[in-house]
This record gives sequence, C-alpha cells and structure tokens, in this order.
Amino acid sequence: MKNVLLCFALVGLGLVVGTFVPSVSAPVRQLAGILLPPPPASNHGHGHSHGHGDGHEDDEAPEGHVVLTAEQIESAKIAVEEVSAGTLTRKISVPGTVTTDADRVARIAGRVVGTVAEMRKRLGETVTRGEVVAVLDSREVAEARSEFFAARTNLELQQTLFEREQALWDKRISAEQQYLRARQTFTEAQLRIELASQKLQALGFSEADVAELARRFGPVQTVSAAPDAPLRRTVSRLSGLQKYEIRSPITGRVIERRVDLGAPIGGESEEKELYVVADLSSVWIDLSVPSGDLALIREGQEVAISAGNGSEPSHGKIVFVSPILNQETRSARVIAAVDNKDMAWRPGSYVTAQVLVSEEPVDMKVPRSALQAIGGEQVVFVRNEKGFEKREVVLGKGDDVSVEIVFGLDPGEKIAAANSFVLKAELGKAEAEHVH
Repeated sequence: MKNVLLCFALVGLGLVVGTFVPSVSAPVRQLAGILLPPPPASNHGHGHSHGHGDGHEDDEAPEGHVVLTAEQIESAKIAVEEVSAGTLTRKISVPGTVTTDADRVARIAGRVVGTVAEMRKRLGETVTRGEVVAVLDSREVAEARSEFFAARTNLELQQTLFEREQALWDKRISAEQQYLRARQTFTEAQLRIELASQKLQALGFSEADVAELARRFGPVQTVSAAPDAPLRRTVSRLSGLQKYEIRSPITGRVIERRVDLGAPIGGESEEKELYVVADLSSVWIDLSVPSGDLALIREGQEVAISAGNGSEPSHGKIVFVSPILNQETRSARVIAAVDNKDMAWRPGSYVTAQVLVSEEPVDMKVPRSALQAIGGEQVVFVRNEKGFEKREVVLGKGDDVSVEIVFGLDPGEKIAAANSFVLKAELGKAEAEHVH
C-alpha cells in the first residue's frame, strides 16, 4: 500500500514539475505521459502548414495543391499564361557565315588614266551616294573636254552661218550650192558635238555633267572694247579641264582604300580601284545546307540567326537557293538576307541559322517550360484561388519551344508557364511533411 501511495506521489510531482519547468528530464515527462492522455492539438503548435509564411498556417492544402499568395508568385518569378490554340513549327539548324550583300558593295574606280590629286575619304568614314570621294588629274579628260568645247564652239558658228545662208537663199540672193554647203557643214558640226558628248559619258560623265560643262565652257558672246578680252575670258574658263571628280555610287562606309595621294592609276599594271564602299545595313548569311535537307528549303522562308553568345537572334529571309551541289561536301549554297541596321553582324562571323520549314496549327499548346515530370507522369500547374494545383496531361506533337496538349486542360485555363520547377519543389516538400 505504501508503494502505491509513493508511486502516485511521484506521478503528481512529475506533472507539477513538467508544467512549470519545461526543462524537466525526459523520463519524468514520459512517465506522466503514460498515465495521462495527450493534450489536445493546438492550432498554434507544430501542425503542417502549406502557406509558407503567408499568415494562413491553419489552411491545410489538399493533396496536389501548392498554396501561394500573389506576392510569393511574383517573388518566385512564376510566369502565368493562358492556355490557347497556337502553331507548332519545325526548324532545321544550319551553320553559316556573315558576308556583305553583293548588291550593296561598290568598287569605286577611275575610268581614265591619271594621277590621284585628292583623296577625300579615310578608311571607315561614311559616304553618301553622289558624294565626291576623290579627284584625279587626267590628260585624257582634258582632251575630251577640250574636244567637246571646240565642237560646241564650232556648232554655234556653223549654226549662225547656216541661218544666214538660209535667209539669203530664201530671198534668192545667194546661190543654192552655197546654201547646201552651209547646211552640210552645220550638220557635221551637230554630229561632232554629239560624238564629243558620248565620249565624255563613256568616261563617266552624266548627261547633267555634260550640260553643266556646256553651260560653263560655252563661247563668250560679250563684246568688249579690248580685242583680246573674249579670248582671255574663254581661256580662264578652260582652266581645270584635267580635273576628274570620282563620286560614290552608293551610301555606305569605306571598307578599303586602295591607293595613296599622287599614285598613278588606270594604266597598265597600275591600280584601277580607289575605294571599296559597303552598305552594311543589310548583310547576307551564306549557309551550307546538306543535300538531305534541300527538299525542305525554298526561297522566301524565314530564318533566325544567332551567334551562340546568348544575344537575341535576328530574323531574315532566304533569297537564293543554289541549284548546284558542292561535289566535295554534297551541300548547296543558300543565302539569307538579314537586316543589320544596328551593325550587330560583322562580315566574316560564324553564325547558326534556324530555318523554318513547316507550321502546324493545334487546338491547345503550352511552353515546354510549363511541363514537369512527377511520378512518371507529365504535369502542369494550374492557377487557382489559393495558388496552383497539379494537373496530369496527355501530350501530342511538339516543337523546340512548345508542345500540344491532347487531354488534361481546357482552353482559357491559366498555368505556370515559367519557373514551374519552383512549384514542383514546393509540392515535394509539402508531401514530405505529410509523410512525417
């Protein structure tokens, strides 16, 4: 009997000590627990929480659900997109090299034999179409201009004589033979000036240049008291006949400068070109496509060009597909034109081109980043009021970016399209807590 009373006394002492001294030894607390029922579960104790600090620890998430607030979703950078119809694309990857657009390169040459008197552009400078980039001293040009000037002077003289003879013939004052001779001479003068004009145009002068030359070096009609005054004015305007201006045919940048000041050009074994100017606002991508993929390639297809350094790709179109195969590589040359106004692509660089070869519409598609493998099944996370719920889906066709959803989703539902692995990790942590 004394032993029983002693036992109850020890138990009572253990309860008192366990209540007011939390650090009491484990054996005493264990002994008290054997004899008394466990205390009721507290809502503020160690119950499972799936709110993860959102202030709703008493909200127990159903299985397959992840409870997150809007702020937590934004903080985790989980992008949400609406499920909708779309297009699956098929692409092939082809290596390529950036080259200049052959239609945007100009080799500026002198069409005459001469000596470089001025070089007005340096390497890398920008030029505009029609701008004078160099000046030559050329005896050939001086002779052609002199010939044109002489022909023009003679034409005006013969025209005056012809008009005079025609007036006399109309009045039957002069003989018909004299009138016919004047008309023939005037016709020959017209032919001579036409030939002189054609010769200037062959040297690179435009019709506007020839007209300006005629205006500038026309014969002097002014009468002066000094007998030699007209001659002096004419000679002064004949100065500089040897100067030959070379203009750029395109707008672009000087990528090559071939000669120096004072260099002879145009002669035998002499340099013919002065500059090479290129417009790099558009470039070509020279692709080498294997014969097995040629059936999928056609002109007008879109291509995405990337340098493999993580930068945004540029887009262009195929403008040429060679009908001839390279005998050594068994591939064909394919050229794509790409806009280059930001000068991101430098000729000579190696790139990779993604060529769009087919497009197929589907009723529902999601980005591949939305898919997660859980328990051997493909799932996506569908947005709901409290966060996300796991949803198993059946996949169809796909491309490099997206995949078709055959079953498991409805159009219009919102899913986690990016960083969905965060939800997979949270779901796994919640399930592990349930197990324990």
